[in-house]
Amino acid sequence: MEDVLAVYTRPHDAKRPLVCLDEAAKQLTAETRAPISMASGRPARHDYEYKRNGTASMFMLFAPLEGWRHVSVTPHRAAIDYAHVLKQLSDTHFAKAEGIVLLQDNLNTHTPASLYRAFPPEEARRIADRFEWHYTPKHGSWLNMAEAELSVLARQCLARRIPDIETLDVYVAAWLEQRNEHHVKADWRFTTKDARIKLKNLYPAL
Repeated sequence: MEDVLAVYTRPHDAKRPLVCLDEAAKQLTAETRAPISMASGRPARHDYEYKRNGTASMFMLFAPLEGWRHVSVTPHRAAIDYAHVLKQLSDTHFAKAEGIVLLQDNLNTHTPASLYRAFPPEEARRIADRFEWHYTPKHGSWLNMAEAELSVLARQCLARRIPDIETLDVYVAAWLEQRNEHHVKADWRFTTKDARIKLKNLYPAL
């Protein structure tokens, strides 16, 4: 926990940007009956029944000091999907950076080993060396600012029935464009000093 909080207090460094990564799933549901549109004095109406169309995964990349985020929508979230997200982060989004400070949850796929499942060893090592790896503690995913950004996405964009992955991709892209256009950043205020007071029960009693 203190490692994460120390990373958050570092000054902005454009050469080594901080990027938080998190994943979420979205249930895809289609209407079984055509909705009734809104009319004067009458709200829009949707039938309570729906058709399940599986799930899609979303990889959130959030650079809180840059006011930038990107979401990759995929059919699943396997180690190979994660590896390709890292490659895109390294070689496309921040190709000119000297390195990237990567902060993420402690999932079993969130390791350099996933890169070796997707790319030849030389390429996997090259990508892995582009990152400075940091992890939130077990049961401490709330420390990941990408999780908070996923929550904003869910409230502002995904609180509706979305029938398929193509429609989900369109909605997410529109949300990203608006959010990035305004360079919405994060104002993290929880410090190590706060943690030692408010979460003192997590520390050993000496």
